[in-house]
Amino acid sequence: MRNYKRAISSVGMVACICSAALIGNANAQSAGSITLSTGWLHVAPQGNATPLTVESVDGVTVNQQLSGTGAHASSTDTMGITTEYYVTDNIGVATLIGLPLTVNLVGDGTLKKYGTLGSTRPIPPAIVLRYHLFAAQSKFRPFVGLGVNYTWFTQVRTTNSQFVTDNLGPGGSAHASLSSSWNPVFEIGANYAITKHWSVGTAVGYVPLKTHLTLDGTTATGTHIVSRSTLRIDPINVFLNVAYTF
Repeated sequence: MRNYKRAISSVGMVACICSAALIGNANAQSAGSITLSTGWLHVAPQGNATPLTVESVDGVTVNQQLSGTGAHASSTDTMGITTEYYVTDNIGVATLIGLPLTVNLVGDGTLKKYGTLGSTRPIPPAIVLRYHLFAAQSKFRPFVGLGVNYTWFTQVRTTNSQFVTDNLGPGGSAHASLSSSWNPVFEIGANYAITKHWSVGTAVGYVPLKTHLTLDGTTATGTHIVSRSTLRIDPINVFLNVAYTF
């Protein structure tokens, strides 16, 4: 009888512990809570550039396409940061940012011999509406997201001196710029709760992004040459993170 009572007592204790764990986790990702996530962000561009076109020489329209020229943006890594406010137990509004990253423009086709042509530091913040599956107390919660991104480019530089010399002659110089744009964001991911406040997660995002490259060149004699290309970046972003929910 004594052993039976001990068994009942043990079962009751385990039940209480399990109930407490469920209750403790119930408030983790529920309406009104805020989650802060940080971790490794890998940015993998999928697109490439149209052939470089010389539009004008000293103000005279040329529109001469340089056949065989091309380029693509390189992959890069940085630290990502995400905040999310849960409007309901299943719907959240997330902001996606990352520490400044450097993207290189690498030559393709007839420009492949130059390797890296230039570099830039894009700033691509985004806001995403997420729908989380399952109940708030579930440890594993997949989600899908749809949002908008605004990307602008800073520190756009032409870094390959041989490319500049071959196209503008000795003593020539070039200045590059990239246009900014609004873009849709598509996202899927999942979070797994370790404790009431701590969780780990992953997210994969896609941004159909294109930008217009303008290359302003000046020869040693002062001739001004303007060339343009359209660069599709279309990055797939992979975010592995650790999160804390307030």
